[in-house]
Amino acid sequence: MRYPAFARHLSAVVFSVVFAGYVLTPTMSYAIGQSTTAVAPTTLTADTAEVTAAGNAFMAPAGWSLSERGNASILEAPEGKSWIALVDVQAKSAEAAVAEAWTAYHPDAMRTLRSAIANPDKDGWQDQHTYTYQTSPNEQRTVTASAMQHEGRWTVRISDLANAVDGKREAQIALIVDELLPKGYVRESFAGRKAQRLDAKRIAALKDFVVRSQDMLGVPGISVGVVQDGKIILAEGFGVRELGQSTKVDADTLYLIASNTKSLTTLMLGKLVDEHKLDWDTQVTKVLPDFRLGDTDTSSKVQVKHLLCACTGLPRHDLEWILGPRNATPELALAILSRMQPTSKFGEMYQYSNPIAAVAGLVGGHVAYPGLEVGAAYDRAMATRVFGPLGMTRTTFDFARATQGNYARPYGFDLDGKTTAVAMAQNYPIRAVRPAGGAWSSVNDLLKYVRMELAAGVLPDGERYISEAALQARQAPQVKTGKDSWYGMGLETDARTGIRMVFHGGRMRGYRSNMVWLPEYGVGAVILTNADAGDVLMDAFPRKFLEVLFDGSPQADAAVAAAAKAAQERTAASRKALAIPPDSAEIAKLASRYHNDVLGEIRVIKTSNGAMFDFGAWRAPIALRKNPDGTITFVATAPGWSPELTVGTQAGQRTLMIRDAQHEYVFTESG
Repeated sequence: MRYPAFARHLSAVVFSVVFAGYVLTPTMSYAIGQSTTAVAPTTLTADTAEVTAAGNAFMAPAGWSLSERGNASILEAPEGKSWIALVDVQAKSAEAAVAEAWTAYHPDAMRTLRSAIANPDKDGWQDQHTYTYQTSPNEQRTVTASAMQHEGRWTVRISDLANAVDGKREAQIALIVDELLPKGYVRESFAGRKAQRLDAKRIAALKDFVVRSQDMLGVPGISVGVVQDGKIILAEGFGVRELGQSTKVDADTLYLIASNTKSLTTLMLGKLVDEHKLDWDTQVTKVLPDFRLGDTDTSSKVQVKHLLCACTGLPRHDLEWILGPRNATPELALAILSRMQPTSKFGEMYQYSNPIAAVAGLVGGHVAYPGLEVGAAYDRAMATRVFGPLGMTRTTFDFARATQGNYARPYGFDLDGKTTAVAMAQNYPIRAVRPAGGAWSSVNDLLKYVRMELAAGVLPDGERYISEAALQARQAPQVKTGKDSWYGMGLETDARTGIRMVFHGGRMRGYRSNMVWLPEYGVGAVILTNADAGDVLMDAFPRKFLEVLFDGSPQADAAVAAAAKAAQERTAASRKALAIPPDSAEIAKLASRYHNDVLGEIRVIKTSNGAMFDFGAWRAPIALRKNPDGTITFVATAPGWSPELTVGTQAGQRTLMIRDAQHEYVFTESG
C-alpha cells in the first residue's frame, strides 16, 4: 500500500531483455564469510561514509560488517549470509563487468540469468544495467547484479540477500543503493534556488508530461492537481474512468487513495491532541485496553505517536488481512496485531506495517466515540474532525457510495501485458484496516488538505483549523529511511535534493496515488491514477514537479520512457516462465480444498483446460511454473495481484505455501 521514497526507484523502472539459457554456472555455496580478505571485516556502529576501491562514495549501514577484498567492498547484514558487494572493474561492456565482479565477490557463484535490464542515466552513472538471476521460492532469496559506468570505469553492485533480510532492512539497503555515487560527483541540489511561479507555460509542461506518460504507460485515467501560495492553479483529469467508455475523469473523480489515508488519520489524531483527549505520548493500552502485540514488552512501550511511525520493529503483515475473512471488521486489525512479533528492536529501524497503522485510527475513533463499534467510531471521527472541517465532501470509506457515478475503475496488466479491469473484490479487504488505506478521494478534496498543510493549519477563510504544533509533530523524524530522509507519523520527508519535500504514496489493486508538498515554498501537488502502471508516475511526477519548479535537470521523462518499454519486456519474460494451461498431471495432484488457521480456505476448481483458485471474495485461473530446484509453483493469474503458491507436503498431506518477505503460511489439504 505504501511506496518507498519518491525518487528511490527511478533507476529501476527499465526495460528488460531475457537471455534464456545464459548461465553463470552451478549454485552458490554461500561461504563468503570464509573467503580470504585483505582487510578483516569491521562491524559498523553507525551509518558510515565509505569509498570503494576506485574512490566511489557509498554509505555503509549501522550494524552491517564491511570487508575489503581487492577491488571488492563487501557488506554483510547482521543476520549473516546476506551480502551486498560493490566491485570496481575495467571492462568493455556491462556484461563483462558483471562477470569480473562475480569473480571478485564469489568465484564459485553460478546462477542462471533470468533477465537483463537497461536503466536510464542517473546520479552521474551511465550505461546502467541490472541482471536478475533465477532462484527458487524455497530458497527465500533474491540475487541481482547492477552494472554502472562513469568516465570509462565500471562499478558493479551485487545483491545476494535473503528475502527476510531484504524486507526487514529495506531502508538500510536503500541507503546503500541511493548513496552509491561516482568519485567526485555531487548530486543536484535545489538548495538556495528560487521556486518559479507556475505560470501557464510551466503548467502546460506538467500537463504534457502527464499526457505523454499516460500514453506510454497505458494508464486509462489520471487526475492531477497543483496548489501554489494558497491558490489552486491546476485541477484536471486526463483520460477516462473506464476503458471502452467515453466519460472522462476530472478533478472530482474518486479513486481509492490507499496509504495516503494514513496522513489523514494522523491529522484526526492531531485534532484529538488539540482537544486534550489524548497526547502523542499517551500509552496506547491506556486508551484502547484491547491493544496488544505478540510481544508483551513491545506492547507496553507503544505510544500513540508510534502507531504510524514505522519504527516499532513490526514487519509487513499484509497477507492476514488481504486473505482474511470475507466482510471482516476492523477488529481483524487488533487480532492480527496480537499475533505479530517484532523483528527489529523498538525504534531501531524503519519497518512499514499496515495493521498497527490501522489501529492508530481505531484508537482515535475509540477516544472520540467510546460508545461506538471501533470501525464506526473511526469513520465518525474522520467525518467530524477531518472531512467536514476541510470541506472534503466527496471523500469516504464507503465502497458502495464511492463506486457510484464519478469514480475511476481499477486496471492492471493481464499475463500478456494488456491493460485489463481488476476485480474490485480484490480491494474489499482494505475495509478491515481502512485507517491505513481505505479512503476514496478526489483531487479537489485532497488539494484542500494539501493547502491546509502548506498554510500550517489555517483554512482559506483565515480560521485556524489545528494548532501548528499538532500538525508539525506528524512530520517530525521518528525513524530514518535514508541519509537525508525520514518517516514521521503517516508522512515521509525527503531532503536529498537540498530542500524538504513532504509526501506519501498509496497503492492498492489498480490504484496508485501520491501527494507531495514543499513547506518552505508554499507549493504542492496531487496525482491519482486508476492503474497499476501508475507506479511509475508515483515517482516520476514528483520529480517532474521539481524540474518544472526549479528548472532542474531532466530525469523524469527518461525514466518513464524506459519504464514503458520495461513493462512490455518484463511481462514477456514472466509469461515465458509460465505454462498455460498448466500440466494436467500436476493439476490432478492438487487437493480440492486447502486450509490455513489464519488465512482461511482456498478452493481448487478444476476445469476442462486447467484450474482456478477460489479465495472466497474472488477467483482466478492458475498457471504453472517449474522452479530451478524442481518444485512447482502455481500462480493465480488475476490482474492486480497474482499470488504464488508453492506445492509441497507436510506429515503426508498435500500443502500449498504462500509467503511474504518475513512470513510463510502453509495451507494443508482439507475435506
